[in-house]
Amino acid sequence: MIDFSLTDEQSALVKRVEEFIREEIVPLERDPRQGPHGPAEALRREMVEKARAAGLLSPHGPKEYGGLGLNLRGMAVVFEAAGWSPLGPLALNIQAPDEGNTNLLEKVASPAQKEKWLKPLVRGEIRTVFSMTEPDGGAGSDPSLMRTTARRVGDDYVINGRKWLITGAPGASINIVMARTEDSSGKDLGATMFLVDMDAPGFSIKRILNTLDSNSPGGHAEVEFHDVRVGPERILGEVGKGFRYAQVRLAPARLTHCMRWLGAARRAHAIATDYARKRQAFGRAIGEHQGVGFMLADNETDIGLCRLAIWHAAWMLDQGSQARLETSMYKVYCSEALGRVVDRSLQILGGMGITDDTVVERIYRDIRPFRIYDGPSEVHRFAIARTILGRAK
Repeated sequence: MIDFSLTDEQSALVKRVEEFIREEIVPLERDPRQGPHGPAEALRREMVEKARAAGLLSPHGPKEYGGLGLNLRGMAVVFEAAGWSPLGPLALNIQAPDEGNTNLLEKVASPAQKEKWLKPLVRGEIRTVFSMTEPDGGAGSDPSLMRTTARRVGDDYVINGRKWLITGAPGASINIVMARTEDSSGKDLGATMFLVDMDAPGFSIKRILNTLDSNSPGGHAEVEFHDVRVGPERILGEVGKGFRYAQVRLAPARLTHCMRWLGAARRAHAIATDYARKRQAFGRAIGEHQGVGFMLADNETDIGLCRLAIWHAAWMLDQGSQARLETSMYKVYCSEALGRVVDRSLQILGGMGITDDTVVERIYRDIRPFRIYDGPSEVHRFAIARTILGRAK
């Protein structure tokens, strides 16, 4: 039987995070240092310093580099508490893609690479990006279509190609790049991950994309690699094992997305519930009408079931299970269920819901892409169905 109860230490930590988010971060939600392409770096650093002073920075990071070293079960409750504010994950340094890259570097990077990049990342001193998705028929949901190449020239590798929807590129320090690797004769060696400096000769940000969401510093970019040369010390892990490492990163990252967005959905539901108690229509509070009351009930159900799903998946991963199928199922379920919670909350607010008088409008815009990134729902369903059909009869 799985024990979902919190330890005294976890309960105390969650309370501290909740108080920190409400007292220090929520008041910054209307800070003018935010725009359509996310919060400015100055605002991010200010919030990181607040979290550092509170002893809450990088709950997912290794203790030896300044993190709190939580396992996934501990992360589940802390990430949910941080997600109460759209700025909360950024303040605690658990925003994507940095959170997923921290996990990847911890598990795959060499000691020298960890000292150079993981250490300042956990301390909140730098930001990172992860470059895999490509435009124009390249790698997306089907990574086998990858067009970006890294050809060996002597001891080095020369990278050419384009990537897009690359989150946080402006202002980042290091770029983890997936490329189809070739030896000097052109033989395909499989995908490899490389650590590329953002100011490397031949690398450029071609354009910043205007997107629905606005919760990541730097927004989302299209980038280009033109004869970008990197040495063998910039290989992350081993040549040809890029897709394997991608799963090391993506499986937990799907779950941590669910954790953060659970907190955001709870915030939207709380605002809608408060409004439903106070707003009057036809002689009573609107929450007393079945149309609104049933939406609140459905919200509570979706929130509760998502929390159970997240805790179950976190428990399995902490036990060493690969849980690849399960994280696909939970990512689909939570992205859609939590999206419904926010949608109902906006509907309950009526005309106010489409204004920025509350944070619900912002959460609504930010949570919609959750059904697309880290694999669209349809791709995960396809993978789940394929697994079902392939089971022995």
